[in-house]
Amino acid sequence: MNPTRNLTYSTKVVDIGAEAQDFKAVNMLIFFGDEAPDLLKSSCFIINVEPLDKDIEVGQTLQIGEDTYKITAVGNEVSRNLGNLGHMAVKFTGETEAGMPGSIYVEKGEFPHISKGTEVKIY
Repeated sequence: MNPTRNLTYSTKVVDIGAEAQDFKAVNMLIFFGDEAPDLLKSSCFIINVEPLDKDIEVGQTLQIGEDTYKITAVGNEVSRNLGNLGHMAVKFTGETEAGMPGSIYVEKGEFPHISKGTEVKIY
């Protein structure tokens, strides 16, 4: 399978807020475009805002750097928020019901190592 043919979304981390890694304690991370509100910026991994090729769906794969996760639930605002604002929360809990409209839920796994330049893709 050629993963680039099935690519839904691709971006890179351009900055990391001072408290962004702190959400690891609750198995969550937050991506936001560079126009994130000042109150939220310190809590976010800042990414380039890029268009989506199609909506994000359950069963797709989230890749953060070298780490991959199966998407288990998708909030009803995720695709719109990600495409327009670069905003998406990722919860590493494996839940199959999206409790938060702006979040995707992925299978339980190791929290990814993220640095400036880390690629984020959804297949």
